[in-house]
Amino acid sequence: MSATNGGYYLPEPSHWPIIGSVGLFTFLAGFANFLHGGSSMIMLAGAAVLIFMLFGWFGTVIGESQSGKYDDQVDMSFRWGMGWFIFSEVMFFAAFFGVLFYARMWSVPWLGGAGNNVMTNELLWPAFEAMWPTNGPGDVGGDFQMMGAWGIPAINTLILLSSGVTVTWAHWALKKENRGQLILGLLATVALGFLFLSLQVYEYYHAYTELGLTLGSGIYGSTFFMLTGFHGLHVTLGATMLLVILIRSIKGHFTADNHFAFEAVAWYWHFVDVVWLGLFVFVYWLV
Repeated sequence: MSATNGGYYLPEPSHWPIIGSVGLFTFLAGFANFLHGGSSMIMLAGAAVLIFMLFGWFGTVIGESQSGKYDDQVDMSFRWGMGWFIFSEVMFFAAFFGVLFYARMWSVPWLGGAGNNVMTNELLWPAFEAMWPTNGPGDVGGDFQMMGAWGIPAINTLILLSSGVTVTWAHWALKKENRGQLILGLLATVALGFLFLSLQVYEYYHAYTELGLTLGSGIYGSTFFMLTGFHGLHVTLGATMLLVILIRSIKGHFTADNHFAFEAVAWYWHFVDVVWLGLFVFVYWLV
């Protein structure tokens, strides 16, 4: 049913979900095989199928939007869907922040004998001192140095905050139908996003090669890479989506009254910014 005739648009049956499922299964199976010493070819094949699916499926949606098949009701459903998706992402990161809080405030003190856990400390880990950061009882993963807050992390914070300004500047331009400012603002945002990722890659290299800080460096190392790694994945997705929006803006796909795709990506990018502020404070600064 077409939205242009007063009804709610119902898309035709699509083959993209099954292709995406096959790609995801192949990728995860290949990744598990790679972790156990196998070849990476199966994993890469699954990734290729996933990328093909994304191009095809999102291309179909863009084509439907450009052909005028969506009305205000469809637009509202998209907004609700994006809102719930971002809420699920908030809960995703809240769980990981909860892990960090639980480890720092409860688990480590308990292992050090706090509360009613004196026997745990005396019988199992008598030499363990409840300090943060820690690699845990038994010096799991060896000695390491913590990652300082006022180097690359502080620079990356400035970069992400600046990218939030540039994407908002681009949004204002879109509402005013200033195409030049729109493209310039999006171009700056994409550049800042990939600059952030480049610096994070260097930070990881520095952590592994010079600080001795790895994913196996006890609870500090695992929570550090878990939180920053998943955030980096989200920045990668967000920067890629912004790049797609930039290309669509160059092609003139958006108008002042019809640009939900732009708004959805901007919402996501602001969410990424806010999560990073939490990471900077609780992972880098307050250690």
